[in-house]
Amino acid sequence: MKAMILAAGRGERMRPLTDALPKPLLQAGGRPLIAWHLQNLCAAGFREVIINHAHLGHLIESELGDGSRYGLAIHYSAESEALETAGGIARALHLLGERFLVVNGDIWCDYDMSAARSALQQGDLAHLVLVDNPPQHAGGDFLLHGQRVHNNREQTTGSQCLTFSGIGVYDAALFAAIIPGEKAALAPLLRNAMDAGRVSGEHFHGRWRDIGTPERLRALQHELNTKTHSVAKN
Repeated sequence: MKAMILAAGRGERMRPLTDALPKPLLQAGGRPLIAWHLQNLCAAGFREVIINHAHLGHLIESELGDGSRYGLAIHYSAESEALETAGGIARALHLLGERFLVVNGDIWCDYDMSAARSALQQGDLAHLVLVDNPPQHAGGDFLLHGQRVHNNREQTTGSQCLTFSGIGVYDAALFAAIIPGEKAALAPLLRNAMDAGRVSGEHFHGRWRDIGTPERLRALQHELNTKTHSVAKN
């Protein structure tokens, strides 16, 4: 199975930090955000990673190169302008194969990526990793009932409304209707698949951070630096 890291966003809320640097290259804990993903993917047994980019994408390629120093082979999917999540994935399908893992480049987490290899059940189009709702997104995204994910507009007894972590495993068929090169959002595709009962999910209880603002980036830096210092003292 291959993995894709989404790195094409402009990062408007991170300005001015992203005026000269793409968001996935912002530093936390002494390394770029995207480097944490590469390290985790390699440790989980992945060997090929596709990274899409648009804004200042040449800096991403310059920083990461062919991926060999991370124990990976990195392939790039360059977009002249960001195609949104589903559009970016659809454009890279020829590199990804039939089933693949996708991770947002602007999150930080300690999720075990090796679980993705067996996450997608037969007949499903997507498997989503969901997390507790953070303060900035208290309403959540989708309902999780057992191992099935539902639209949050549905009233399903015993369901929890949780936030999509930006980590998902997908079947290429989910993107079949998108013309490569066209902009397309992911949420409508997922909701259609949920309505058809073809989306599974899990509730991840580990550490997860959405690095969407400079304040959240500073909080993550503080968290990682504190942990590093604590380990060094011990």
